[in-house]
Amino acid sequence: PNAMTKGIGRTGTRNDKTHTLCRRCGKSSYHIQKGVCSSCGYPGKKMRRFNWAAKAKRRRTLGTGRMKYMKHIPRRFKNGFRENVTAPSRKAAKN
Repeated sequence: PNAMTKGIGRTGTRNDKTHTLCRRCGKSSYHIQKGVCSSCGYPGKKMRRFNWAAKAKRRRTLGTGRMKYMKHIPRRFKNGFRENVTAPSRKAAKN
C-alpha cells in the first residue's frame, strides 16, 4: 500500500474550474469558456435533450415540477372546458 510518490502529484495542478453553476438548470454544467451549459444547452432557446439519454429526459420531463397549469387540465376536460357558467344541478340530473 505504499505510494510510489510523495506529495499530492497530479491533484495539486487541478485548481481551475471549467464548469460553473447554470442559471437555467442549476447544475454545475455551464462551461465558462464556451459559455454554454452542457446539461440544458443554455443560452440556447430550446432545452437540450436526446433520445439516447432516456433517464435524463425522465428527470426533467412533464410532471417533475409544480405543473401549475397542467394539473387542472383533466378536470377541465371532464367538464368540456366550460367557463363562466354555473355547473348543472346534480339533483336535477338525478330525476
